[in-house]
Amino acid sequence: MPPVTPRATRHGMTLSSRLLRLWLGVCLRSTRWQISGSPRAVETLLTPGQGSVVAFWHRSLALSPALWFWARPQEPRLALRFLVSRNPDGVLIANIVRPWGIIGIHGSSSKKGKDKGGAAALRTALKEIQSGSIVGITPDGPRGPAEQVQPGAIVLSRLAQCPVVPLGMACTSLRLPSWDRLVFPLPFGRGALIMGEPLFQPDATILQNALNDVSLRAESVVRHQQSNLADHLWRAAGTLMAPALTVMLRIRLHRGRELPGRLRERMGLERTGPRRGHRPPGQLLWIHAASVGETLCALPLADALLKARPDMRILFTTATVTGSEIVARHPLYEQRIIHRFIPHDVPRWLRRFLNIWQPEGVIFVESELWPGIIAACSHRDIPVILVNGRLSDRSARLWIRLGEPARHMMKRLSWVAARGPEDAARFRALGALPIYEDGDLKQDAPPLVYDETEYARLKTLIGVRPVFVAASTHPGEEELVLQAAEKARKLQPDLLTIIVPRHPARGAELAARFDLPRRTAGQDPTPQTQTWLADTLGELGLFYRLADRCFLGNSLVGKGGGHNPFEPLRLGIPTATGPKMENWREAMATVSDTIYVVTDVECLTRWLESPLPPVRTTGLQRSVVSVLRDRILKTVER
Repeated sequence: MPPVTPRATRHGMTLSSRLLRLWLGVCLRSTRWQISGSPRAVETLLTPGQGSVVAFWHRSLALSPALWFWARPQEPRLALRFLVSRNPDGVLIANIVRPWGIIGIHGSSSKKGKDKGGAAALRTALKEIQSGSIVGITPDGPRGPAEQVQPGAIVLSRLAQCPVVPLGMACTSLRLPSWDRLVFPLPFGRGALIMGEPLFQPDATILQNALNDVSLRAESVVRHQQSNLADHLWRAAGTLMAPALTVMLRIRLHRGRELPGRLRERMGLERTGPRRGHRPPGQLLWIHAASVGETLCALPLADALLKARPDMRILFTTATVTGSEIVARHPLYEQRIIHRFIPHDVPRWLRRFLNIWQPEGVIFVESELWPGIIAACSHRDIPVILVNGRLSDRSARLWIRLGEPARHMMKRLSWVAARGPEDAARFRALGALPIYEDGDLKQDAPPLVYDETEYARLKTLIGVRPVFVAASTHPGEEELVLQAAEKARKLQPDLLTIIVPRHPARGAELAARFDLPRRTAGQDPTPQTQTWLADTLGELGLFYRLADRCFLGNSLVGKGGGHNPFEPLRLGIPTATGPKMENWREAMATVSDTIYVVTDVECLTRWLESPLPPVRTTGLQRSVVSVLRDRILKTVER
C-alpha cells in the first residue's frame, strides 16, 4: 500500500469537509427553526460593530451555523468568529463552515505544560470582539468534561468587557457516541434556537445555569413540536368528525344548549357584525374552564394575573353556556376579560382560533385535557399549563390504557399544579413533569356572591323556620332528600327544604314530578310550603346563606364524584355529603372533622334531627392563587 502523502491527506480532508458541509447545509436549512429568547439578546447580536460572546455547549457545535443563517440575512455587516481547537477535528470543522463566512480561531487551553495555542487564540478573539465581531465559544470544549464551564468564556468576557449571550440549540437529530454526545442534525425536521438574557462578566455558576436553562428549553420546544402517529390519527379523526360536530351544534342550539349568534365560535370563527372580536394589543393569556365550578375557581386567578400585569388581557373560554354566564358577570368583562366558547378539537377550527388570538400561554383548569389543542399549542411553542389538576381513578385508568399517546400528550404540558398528592401521583405515572402540589385552588376562592336585597326579602318570607338546602343534586337524589325531609318534619313540622338541582334545566321536570313551586316560575315559599325548588343559575351563595344546614349532591347515588365542600363550610353552614366524593378525597380529608357523611335516607334523617353541630372554618382558606400567579408569569414571560 503506498504511503499517504500530505497532499492526499489534504485532498481527503477537503472531500470530507465538502460532503459534511453539504449534509449540514441541507439539514440545517431544511429544518423548521423556531427562534426566540431575550429581546436584549437579539438586539445585542444584531447590532453591527458591537462585539459580544455567544456561548453554547460543545454538543451543539454542529447546529451553531443555524444562528448565522438566521442573523446574517437580517444584518449583512455582522462578522462571526468561533474558537476551535488546533487538532484535526477542529481543522475539519473550520473547513466546513468557512465558506459560510464563519471563521475559526484555532487554539485551546494548555495541557500538562504543553502550549496548545490557547493564549494566542484568546488574544485574537479579544481583537475580533474589539473590532465588533461576534465570537462563539463552547465553554466545555474541546475536551470536557461535558457541560462544565471552563474559564475561557468568562475570561474573554471580562477582558473585552462585553456580554455573554447563552445559546440553547436543539433539533431533530442523532446523538453521536462522542464524549459530549454530539448532536448531528437530520433533514426536514424541527428545531429551536433560544437566546438567553445577556450576562455581563458572569461567574462559572451563573453561566452554567444559564446554558442549562436555554438548552433544556430548546430541547423541550423540539420535543413538543414533534408529531407522532397518535397526533396524525387524532387530527384525522377530528377532521372526519367535523361534519357530525356541525350537525350536533345545530341540534344543541335547537335544544337551548348553545347561544344564537355564537355558534361560529365553536368552529374557531369570530362573530359577525359590529361586535366582531379581534386580538387586543399587548400580552394575552388564555384560560379555559369547562363549566361553572371550574370557572368560579379560575376567576380569582384571573384577577390576580390582571392585577400583577396592568397591560395584560385574558381570553377566557368555557365549554358551557352556564360557564359563560358566570364570566359575563365579572366587572372587567369585555374590557380586560374576553369570553369565547372553546372550539371543538378539529384541526382547521383550532388553527383559525389560534391564528386570531395568538396567546402567550394557555391555562387549563382541573381535568381539561384535549390532545389536539395541546399539540397545536406545542407546535407554536405556546406554554400549556394545567392548574388545580385533577385526575379521578377512572380517568387515570383511561389515560393509562391509551399508553404512549397519553404520555406524549402529558409531556407536552409545561407543568402541572395538582390539587394534592393523589392527583400528583397519577399525573407523574402518566409522564407529566414537573408536578407541583400547591393545594386546591377552590380553597382560595372567595365566598360565593349573593344579592343582599333578595336575601333580605326571602329571609322575611321564611321567617324563623329552619331551612335545609339540598345543593347541586343529581337525578335520583331528590327522592331521597324528600323522604328524609318528610321524616324529619315529625320533629320539626315547620322545616323548609330548598332543592337546588345541579342543572337548572331539570327544574320543570322536578316541579311536575313532585308538585313543587319553582323559583323560575316566580313562585315564592309561603308558610305552608314544605319544599321549594330553586332552579336558577348562579344563586347558590344566596341559598347557602338562607340555610341552617345543607347536603351536597352528586354524592349519594349513581357514579357520584361530589361537589365543592369548601363553599358551604366557609360560610359556617353545617354540611353533609354522601359517601361518593371521589373527586374531593383530599378536600374531604381536610374537613373530615367538620363535614358529616350520610349513607342512606335513615342516616340523613338522623342528621337532620340532630342538634346543629359547630363548624370549623379555620384552615379552609389558603393562598394558592399567589403561588400559581407567580409561576405562570415566570413561565409565559421567558
